[in-house]
Amino acid sequence: MADDRLMPSAETPVDPTLDLFAEIERLKQERKAMILAHYYQDPDIQDIADHLGDSLELAKRARDADQAEVILFCGVHFMAETAKILNPSKTVIIPDLDAGCSLAEQCPADQLRAWKARHPDHYVVMYINCSAATKAESDMICTSSNAEQIIAAVPKDRPILFGPDKNLGAFLAKKTGREMDLWPGACMVHETFSSQKITRLKAEHPDAKFIAHPECEDHVLALADYVGSTSRLLTFVQQDSGSKFIVGTETGILHTMHKAAPDKELIPVPYEDRTAACQGCNQCPHMKLNTLEKIYLALRDLEPRIEMDEQLRERARLPLDRMLALS
Repeated sequence: MADDRLMPSAETPVDPTLDLFAEIERLKQERKAMILAHYYQDPDIQDIADHLGDSLELAKRARDADQAEVILFCGVHFMAETAKILNPSKTVIIPDLDAGCSLAEQCPADQLRAWKARHPDHYVVMYINCSAATKAESDMICTSSNAEQIIAAVPKDRPILFGPDKNLGAFLAKKTGREMDLWPGACMVHETFSSQKITRLKAEHPDAKFIAHPECEDHVLALADYVGSTSRLLTFVQQDSGSKFIVGTETGILHTMHKAAPDKELIPVPYEDRTAACQGCNQCPHMKLNTLEKIYLALRDLEPRIEMDEQLRERARLPLDRMLALS
């Protein structure tokens, strides 16, 4: 049996004369649906969301969605899976099944299982950017918001296997001093950021502070004035006395930053042109697959829907519950 089953969405054209904002609101009320959206979604999607947040905040919102009958997750595949793991009685839908994650794809459950077998004394901490099957092989899950807290909770006598993001893992090893073996995965967006171009930007804007997500490579983080999770970058821009920021994470966050701090100037980090085909590499192509049209269809048809084997769900929930108990 497959680890999880996803019902495909019918490819139905949408009437171009429809007021999608009004139709989505109507369907949301009819379906008793709650819309969750990640900061990396397009601005229109962020604006229609009932709750906007990073992975940790959205996991909590999904877990506590008692009043909703349907959870529409505007993010990527592993996020919708997490919602189903934490709240199995709800119908969980996602606008586009192809909205995956480069990190999640790089650490399949069978390979993690083999890695664990070679390190039987290690404690397994997996970044939330992984599949339900991979979560089920873990001892604890973390997000970039709570990763240091999670690592600190691991028994001191246990070395750690950390994955799938080697850059976040390396950052945590430096911050905590813990012995950690790192899975060789990386985010396709954060790895494209160019330290040379950032250095040039900093020279052009000497009054700007460079803020970066810990999924960035070490040579990029070395240039940062502040390193933090998506939500902490947002808070830093709001609260810091500076007026100009070079922002080193996926550009979707700029929309919410502009709304939260309209008086601040925000400059997206440029990317390294590693391939001729690379266009807009500082945007996640998976996140951007979700559209208003697909949201409308998902609410109309209640598809694509997340379904999951119950034994897998229970195993995947355990390390998530451990994380949430500490968060």
